Amino acid sequence: MPRSTVARIDLDALRANYRKACELAGGAEVMAVVKADGYGHGIVRIASALANIVPKYAVACIEEAWAIRAAGQAQPVVLLQGVHAAGDLADCVQNNFEPVLHGEHQLAWMEQGGAVPAFWLKVNTGMNRLGFRAEDLPAVMAKLEKMGATSRLLGFVSHFACADDAGSTMTLAQTANFEAATSPWPSMMKSVGNSAAHFIPGQPLFDWSRPGIMLYGGSPIVGKTGPELGLEPVMTLEAPLITTRVVKAGESVGYGAAWVAERDTRMGMVAVGYGDGYPRHAGTDTPAAIAGCRIRLIGRVSMDMLAVDLSNAPEAMVGDPVELWGRTVGIDEVASCAGTISYELLTGLTSRVPRISR
Repeated sequence: MPRSTVARIDLDALRANYRKACELAGGAEVMAVVKADGYGHGIVRIASALANIVPKYAVACIEEAWAIRAAGQAQPVVLLQGVHAAGDLADCVQNNFEPVLHGEHQLAWMEQGGAVPAFWLKVNTGMNRLGFRAEDLPAVMAKLEKMGATSRLLGFVSHFACADDAGSTMTLAQTANFEAATSPWPSMMKSVGNSAAHFIPGQPLFDWSRPGIMLYGGSPIVGKTGPELGLEPVMTLEAPLITTRVVKAGESVGYGAAWVAERDTRMGMVAVGYGDGYPRHAGTDTPAAIAGCRIRLIGRVSMDMLAVDLSNAPEAMVGDPVELWGRTVGIDEVASCAGTISYELLTGLTSRVPRISR
């Protein structure tokens, strides 16, 4: 039989988080961001679970949009990176994909002729990754008008750099830049709201918001956990205890002898490691849980195993499931201990770990 290391996916929690996003979005409609294989949860599973309540999906690239269509979902799909080849524009027309155009090369592909899909324009308001600068928008719009494409333009999008940081003033500045840049075209729709923007009091989300990590229960706000924001964890990562032993005072555990017992300590080995996507840099004192009782990691995480201190769980036995993150141990806690963010943990979980919906 295969080992019982699994990621349990709570689709009711997913839908509850989407409804939370809708509440926080006010009058804006809410598209679900399901890129990166549904943030590691399985794009087909996630898209299908939201099919009856989501008006649009958003993904990074056309391959992810195809996966949604293959699952039988017909809602429009926004391509946040736009198209990567001229030929993709025709596919967008045929399949109701809405690319975000962010560069001159994409405009040139559109100028070459052929069908023009419904599309969005990205405005660079300060993130400086993708998008047209505000001062370039009039020329871009004139070019679109000349090629007869403005009738297919849905609106403008931008993306916030620091919305996760309550102490930053950059979101306010980016919002002002966005409003000023798009004001000559008031009838066009607007979209700026990532997950973090939903939690900024008074922040306008305009016509469409784009929640991502919050749908999966992770926190988009620095210093806050998902549950503190009213979000429910969607993924629970579990792995079994495969042995227990007593490590005597002065003995070490694992590679590098990174942890040495100060006293005789009952410990256990758990069948999960960085080969499964559990973060290698989660070291001693990173929380885990058995039967709702919090325990801690000790020593270094190996490729296929990690060690836990069972002092707080004296009844634990071989075969018992250990929660690495979920409802007892928040994923944001684990991410903090590993010096990373929940986004990376969720999307980094490898294919060796089966996802099981409930």
